[in-house]
Amino acid sequence: MSLQPRRAVGTPASRVDGRRKVTGRATYAAEHVVDGAVHAVVVDAGVGAGRITAIDTRAALAHPGVLAVISHLNAPRLAYRDVPASIDPEGTRLRVFQDDRVRFFGQPVAVVVASTLESAQHAARLVEVGYDARPPVTDLGSAPAGEPGTYARGDADAAFDGAAVKLDLTYDLARNHHNPMEPHATIARWAGDTLTIWDKTQWIGGTQREIAAVFGIPDTAVRVISPFVGGGFGSGLRGWPHVTIAALAARQTGRPVKLVLSRRQLYFGTGFRPRYRYRLRVGADRRGRLSAMIHDIDHETSSYENFVEAAMLPGQMLYSMPNVRQAYRTVPLDVNTPIWMRGPGYASAAFALECAIDELAQTLRLDPIELRQRNEPANDESTGQPFSTRRLRECYTVGAREFGWHHRNPAPGTTRDGDWLIGTGMATALYDTARATAQAYARIDANGRALVQSATSDMGPGTYTSMTQVAADALGLAMAEVEFQLGDSLMPPTPPHGASMTMASVGSAVLAGCDKVREQAVTLAVHDPRSPLHGADPRDVVVRNGRLAVKNDPRRGETYRQLLTRNNRPHLEALGAFTPAEEHRASMYAYGAVFAEVAVDARLGLVRVRRMLGVYDAGRIVSPKLADSQALGGMVGGIGQALLEHTVTDHRDGRVVNANLADYLVPVNADIPDLRAIYLDGDDPQANPIGVKGLGEVVLVGVAPAVANAVSHATGRRIRSFPITAEALL
Repeated sequence: MSLQPRRAVGTPASRVDGRRKVTGRATYAAEHVVDGAVHAVVVDAGVGAGRITAIDTRAALAHPGVLAVISHLNAPRLAYRDVPASIDPEGTRLRVFQDDRVRFFGQPVAVVVASTLESAQHAARLVEVGYDARPPVTDLGSAPAGEPGTYARGDADAAFDGAAVKLDLTYDLARNHHNPMEPHATIARWAGDTLTIWDKTQWIGGTQREIAAVFGIPDTAVRVISPFVGGGFGSGLRGWPHVTIAALAARQTGRPVKLVLSRRQLYFGTGFRPRYRYRLRVGADRRGRLSAMIHDIDHETSSYENFVEAAMLPGQMLYSMPNVRQAYRTVPLDVNTPIWMRGPGYASAAFALECAIDELAQTLRLDPIELRQRNEPANDESTGQPFSTRRLRECYTVGAREFGWHHRNPAPGTTRDGDWLIGTGMATALYDTARATAQAYARIDANGRALVQSATSDMGPGTYTSMTQVAADALGLAMAEVEFQLGDSLMPPTPPHGASMTMASVGSAVLAGCDKVREQAVTLAVHDPRSPLHGADPRDVVVRNGRLAVKNDPRRGETYRQLLTRNNRPHLEALGAFTPAEEHRASMYAYGAVFAEVAVDARLGLVRVRRMLGVYDAGRIVSPKLADSQALGGMVGGIGQALLEHTVTDHRDGRVVNANLADYLVPVNADIPDLRAIYLDGDDPQANPIGVKGLGEVVLVGVAPAVANAVSHATGRRIRSFPITAEALL
């Protein structure tokens, strides 16, 4: 970071937008007041695959208040250009209302537009759709996989065959859904050939480019506004079909249109964490030194797009071993396209990998931490690069001490508390330090207040607050004197709000822009004969509380207000930019060690997590309070992944049976134990100017395997199908 004193960064600041949220003044996508807005409700396909043979809209159109029913029978042909710089999967994205094909259960087949929500909802049920259906293929084990992505070093097959200790394990990981508190929603309004969209999105620029490409108009003709996002976890990283439907309905009716997906529609209207089948063969010597791993990874994708994620990387570099072979396959099914979900790829891979390491430790009668320590690499063996920072050993040591790890009885199934079997488990967490090009506008006005803008999002990690902290320190202002704005495509562009890259990327751009503004002010002062700083060395000038002063002579100085007013300058402004180096010279990851204690009812198989600790090597922590919010939230999500969350699909028609929050179980307050997070002090100067490594993803990655390992320690039984349900333990 800059040489400015840090007074805001590193402090547990409260959210600057907190008051707006708790008083209801934070405006989410569906809450914007747009004059003349009407309502749209999507009609979903009632079969899992086939073709539409007829759509009868007569009853719907006759219903009071109905303005239009749009389907492939009367929708205009849309441009659907390729999207430059897209992160969408390879393939052909779903083109709404452009043909009669049904690719998955719940696919949008029509939309009803009416003057009231109630009219639109009722009329949508009056639309009758006929199908020529075929049995859908929705089971991961019943379809051929695509061509694998591969990785290899050494001779893994020979090394495995010759290993003294061999494990051959298969893990089955259920599909997970994001289920954010705010449902996905869009309001679309046309004014001539320009379109304004109020949307729930994690990528302002991505939604802008997607909708411009769909309608064949310039990017500049689309404005996307999204100041608040009520949770996303990855579900908002692309423009889903409902965004196009809202814009199309608005253009066809000539009215602004509001479209809100129901909770049920979130299960097929947006993506999900795909189901995995992960076979892992592990070879080691009797001292626990790993000699080989063979990974066979399969997961579901849609028939029209090939969704892939970084599931291979943990198995390539987390532990030291000379021989690795991986085959990563996607299985095309009659489902909608998956999408990244918190800790994407890494969470699924680490679930299998960290459970396998624990199984190896049990086989060898080794402490799980000691086994990991014996296989700690000196560098990234997948690239040959040194680690920028890697403090996993310290994470293990601090975690073991703070958790009381060494007090455990290592024998599984031996510790009881009445009817409860008690177990402890741990797992390693990791996630790569992602960065991307970003820009931010910074301005300081003659009244001494600052404005900073960037077209990023805040789905919950506290972007408003953390960016304000960075800007305040760079400008030498109190946080109350800085206003940070986001969520509008008219602001400087940013990468997606995901992959833990926002602080590293947007924060670095904010830092650069604010540094430029401060330097402009210093230059103006030292060259102004009327300034107390005239003739001073600019390198010796720092700013504190809005006052520029010589570092070693604080009496010599003046405020921004005095400087700008005297020079008749209404403001100073600059555009800050951050672009990561094209060539990585180091292997950059955030790491962690997660510890869990569980109790399992010996008669009923119920699992309760009693306490959990995470210790993280995540670089500089900009805000400890926000970091705790991220870490504890990640632990809650990981508990759900381990014990509760899974989609049930009726393979006869492709229907998601539990598409609601009554049957798709997520952790609630009663499920959450004593949670604690510790962050190792330090930063990573190679990663970015702020020194952060990313926190939002890594805090979920190791949680589920830590819980699973604790359940195995408590019961003496190893469950390899997740989530771990009571039925599996009976």
